[in-house]
Amino acid sequence: MKRVCLFIPAVVLVIAVALSVASAQDKAVSKPIKAVRFGKLWDAKGRLWTNAIVIVEGDHIKTVTNDAAAIPSGAEMIDLSKYTGLPGLIDVHTHMTIYTDETPGQPMLKQLTANPPAVEVFLARKGALRTLEAGVTTVRDLGADQYMDIAMRDLINRGEMIGPRMFVCGYGLYITNTPYKPGLHPPAGGIADGVPEVLRVVRQQIAAGADVIKMYASTGTDDDVTGLQTYNYEEIKAAVDAAHQFGKRIAIHSYGPDGARDAVRAGTDSLEHATDVDDATIAEMAKRGTFYVPTIDHNRYYLDNWQKIGYANGFQEKTKAFIERNLETARKAHKAGVKFAMGSDAIYTMFGQNTRELGWFVKAGMAPEQALRTATTNAAELLGKEKELGAVAPSYFADLVAVEGDPLADINVTLNNVKWVMKGGAVVVDNSKSHAH
Repeated sequence: MKRVCLFIPAVVLVIAVALSVASAQDKAVSKPIKAVRFGKLWDAKGRLWTNAIVIVEGDHIKTVTNDAAAIPSGAEMIDLSKYTGLPGLIDVHTHMTIYTDETPGQPMLKQLTANPPAVEVFLARKGALRTLEAGVTTVRDLGADQYMDIAMRDLINRGEMIGPRMFVCGYGLYITNTPYKPGLHPPAGGIADGVPEVLRVVRQQIAAGADVIKMYASTGTDDDVTGLQTYNYEEIKAAVDAAHQFGKRIAIHSYGPDGARDAVRAGTDSLEHATDVDDATIAEMAKRGTFYVPTIDHNRYYLDNWQKIGYANGFQEKTKAFIERNLETARKAHKAGVKFAMGSDAIYTMFGQNTRELGWFVKAGMAPEQALRTATTNAAELLGKEKELGAVAPSYFADLVAVEGDPLADINVTLNNVKWVMKGGAVVVDNSKSHAH
């Protein structure tokens, strides 16, 4: 007995010494301080600064000021006074692990199905860098196979891969379905039919480490623009309630109006792609604060690259018509006061074109500043990260973008003129030194 009593204080003593050494070391390690100077800065908090200085400590913003005297001595100076500063942009609909290079003579669809998961995650680092080059420092990734998205998110968070901050869903939920193309099978890990299976698969994604839940409530993807509802209201409601019970948000895919109506009624946090949505559903979205992520541009990408991807000829007319209806639905939703978030649906070689969606939003009636909000404050709110991401303000992550020109006058400045990007206090893209990108 005595030995045990003597042993416990010794352990406590060792822990106490270790803790005091650790705390002394913490105090000794000071966070690097950078001072980033912009000619103009749109902070997404309602202010356009002139001659702004953003003081960054470690991976967060310490302060935003006009006063050069506020720069701490010894800070690393970064002079971007030729440029306009923006918050790091957020793309709320990507498929980072569905990346492929263009190998001449080999369709991208085939390359992708031939890659084992380890190879796919390794290749995906290229798309991740291109995403950063577009000024996108955070993504919500909506569907992967073999939990590759969770692996990629964790590699990025550990500093083993350079890429945007990722919020991932694991497997999206699908109904049992026959492949819409020979040899192409949706990931089996997400298949769920009926309420009990829906609950099981939602719980499985959360157990695997998903940040968000994704559900496919209609047909439609790639060169297929059908929008037939696949999950009924009860199944959708079960997924929404299960996600919310675990404190997770849910994104629901519906190309057509029926799945969209039931998704909104069931309380989805965001509605992806939906076209031809009826006025009552649009009004309901505005009332509930449901986010609309129309992903208009990804169909433009499919039309531009269909031969390289490996689609069969003949889908173009339907896809062109879908783009027009998608844009018209976006126009109606914007007029009705629905909240938008920017989602590219980037896949294959589309990474780096993530922000082209903003051009469609301006076509749908938004001012450039409203369009920018869909990729900053709105997107951050959809992620539940509105106090950490999507703005340039004290205590936010130090995610900053420098563009050449006036992004509030011309949205193309944001699309084409990104010169420098910081993510979490680290400079990840720098094309500011006079040489063109």
